[in-house]
Amino acid sequence: MRTSSIHRTCAALAAVTSLAFAVTACGGTTKNDVKKESGPAASAGEADPDAPTKKGLTVGFLPKQVNNPYFTTADKGGQKAVEALGSTFKEVGPTSATDTSGQVSYVNTLTQQQVDAIAVSAQDPGALCTALKQAMKNGVKVVTYDSDTTADCRHVFVSQAGAEDLGRTQIQLLAEQIGYKGEIAILSAAQTATNQNLWIDYMKDELKDPKYKDVKLVKVAYGNDDAQQSFQQMQGLIQEHPKLAGIVSPTTVGIKAAAQYLSGSKYRGKVRLSGLGTPNDLRSYVKNGTVEAFELWDPAKLGELAGHASVALASGQITGAEGQTFEAGDLGTYTIGKDGVVSLGKPTVFDKDNIDDFDF
Repeated sequence: MRTSSIHRTCAALAAVTSLAFAVTACGGTTKNDVKKESGPAASAGEADPDAPTKKGLTVGFLPKQVNNPYFTTADKGGQKAVEALGSTFKEVGPTSATDTSGQVSYVNTLTQQQVDAIAVSAQDPGALCTALKQAMKNGVKVVTYDSDTTADCRHVFVSQAGAEDLGRTQIQLLAEQIGYKGEIAILSAAQTATNQNLWIDYMKDELKDPKYKDVKLVKVAYGNDDAQQSFQQMQGLIQEHPKLAGIVSPTTVGIKAAAQYLSGSKYRGKVRLSGLGTPNDLRSYVKNGTVEAFELWDPAKLGELAGHASVALASGQITGAEGQTFEAGDLGTYTIGKDGVVSLGKPTVFDKDNIDDFDF
């Protein structure tokens, strides 16, 4: 299998248009989209890395949307971590991924209930800040995961994966599939999408490596995270570049639309397709040979890391300051970076061997 060189440990959407919030993960908010106003609010105070892990804590998880397959998977990971550490897990949240006032209300409720920590995937980078700052004043430790607030509104942000990893590994994965030779194109979301453009910059930089001397990027197309537009852009790429060997689509909407087009065409299995997608969206295309392998972060591990970070904060082992480290069970040891950001790691690669192990 050609995916062997990609590191398959931690990671990979928040991500699908069919899931209300899903587009925001690949087409929307990432740590790079949010302007950090100041350092983490909790970096004041001393951390004791040798402090014992407190038991009997209560950690509240507040996703963008409850009963959403992606967040259900992520929060089960959080529950696994919290309960394994001897504390109580609870999940609350709005039924709509755009109910920001509902999220604010849940933050206030969790604060009133005197939970020890809140892990929240923010619908808006600033709208929750007043409520979260009040929670922190009341001694509640705040972790954001999947979607961040501004840095002064929480202690730690658990990021899906670093932008550089997401950009470079998508090129690495596609290059393996085309044998490091041929024309390739990129099918992105909106031309102004900050995270997409950052990933593409890293893709272009990766292609400067001599090992890609026979790989030529011929076009970057934009489907605006719209299924129909992405389908049409995919069709146009094939018509314009009949020798196309492969396509990278760093958006779950785009890669699904591209897979739909290729699956029903004579190019299935001939033009390789990779990028960022969800197993549920692409499972049938992997099984029929349209897609060999793609990647994304693993939401269960994302939630698990958020759970460990929450307990570490509430135990006084970390405060959110840059350079601090904490243990995250089977996930290993993590170091807090600038602005209190912790990156889960490299994306997870999905292919025919493991795709049925995931449900999101």
